Amino acid sequence: MFHIVFGVIFFVLLFVLISLEVVNKTILALLGGVLFVTMGIINQELAYEEVDWNVIFLLIGMMVIVGITKKSGLFQYIAIKAAKLVNGDPVKILILFSLVTAILSALLDNVTTVLILTPVIILISVELGLNPTPFIISSAMASNIGGMATLIGDPPNIMIGSAAGLGFMEFIINMGPLVLILLVVHAGLILIFFKKDMNVNMERRARIMDFDENASITDKGILIKSISVLGVVLVLFSLHEITHLEPSTVALGGAALLMLLAGGEEVEEFFHEVEWSTIFFFIGLFIMVGGLVELGVIDFLAGKYLALTNGDIKITSASIIWVSGFLSAFLDNIPYVATMIPLVDKLGEEIGRTAIEPVWWSLAIGACLGGNGTLIGASANVVSAGISGRSGYKISFIEFTKYGMIVMVATLIVSTAYVYLRYLI
Repeated sequence: MFHIVFGVIFFVLLFVLISLEVVNKTILALLGGVLFVTMGIINQELAYEEVDWNVIFLLIGMMVIVGITKKSGLFQYIAIKAAKLVNGDPVKILILFSLVTAILSALLDNVTTVLILTPVIILISVELGLNPTPFIISSAMASNIGGMATLIGDPPNIMIGSAAGLGFMEFIINMGPLVLILLVVHAGLILIFFKKDMNVNMERRARIMDFDENASITDKGILIKSISVLGVVLVLFSLHEITHLEPSTVALGGAALLMLLAGGEEVEEFFHEVEWSTIFFFIGLFIMVGGLVELGVIDFLAGKYLALTNGDIKITSASIIWVSGFLSAFLDNIPYVATMIPLVDKLGEEIGRTAIEPVWWSLAIGACLGGNGTLIGASANVVSAGISGRSGYKISFIEFTKYGMIVMVATLIVSTAYVYLRYLI
């Protein structure tokens, strides 16, 4: 009994501290994992088995590939090209930048996307004589929506996909149509929010047309090699049903090949692109959640949830979307999803693996879209605001949230209808 009480209290405390970023979340997760083992809540062999290595190696592989690709200047080229395609029209740039961010977030990951694109967005908006804030807020929210479309677009998707056995194409088929609908909703809302601030004279627009997007390409050799390898990796992701290769295997293979092509002797430099703090955060988190499973906490919560919803899949799916959305707006969605995965898995044992699939999608939807609710709801928001602040354009919690909460609620309403119409009728 002591272990159960201690484990639950300690986990909840760490969860809150991680979400509030009082202490570095990687340190907290690793300390928590080690303490769970030390206290005998989970033994060392089982702790190792609880780590989802498919998630870990997929993240490492994609981080290396994206890190090498960004050295080519490809993403800056795309942003400048997009601005010129619409002749420097600020309203169209606002929409197009959101679309570009969403697409890149689906193919890469949303944090990396905003990290690369935000400085370019600031540059272009300043040249237009406009405050960059609307462009940055819009792109950050689009990144959270776009990242929902694929297995690799957002860390919660990677975790859910690995746990539920959902592949790359399954995410595209199931989440892709919803993401397209939500991007239209998002576009409509940001036009309502910001269109009145988009007045620019022709001289300012002409400055954008003078930009040379080709100058953004710093290494054509790396560009060609990166696009080729990334293309092969994405194709192999989509052929999982035929090749039976796990995404982690494909990603690591692609990373190794690209490192070889880009100059194998610089391997230490390539591995600098890996966010090791994120990797070890996941490892500590998996161990702690595994400890909760061993204590029977997850079984207890699953039973209570089933009793609350009477096993009704419609109520369960809808409640997961909204609970996940609002919690993810204020808490870190990665530990939240890590905690929910074994719970949903246990529900699946009770009501059937096929019947539970809408709940998996609901969890992914709520966790991703909830990130738009507040400034701290998603890492992409925090990164974008940080870059903006260092450039002299501070985005406050209130400023982001007054727009983000509206977008979050609107997209959750649409998503609830989508899940009901597609899976539950």
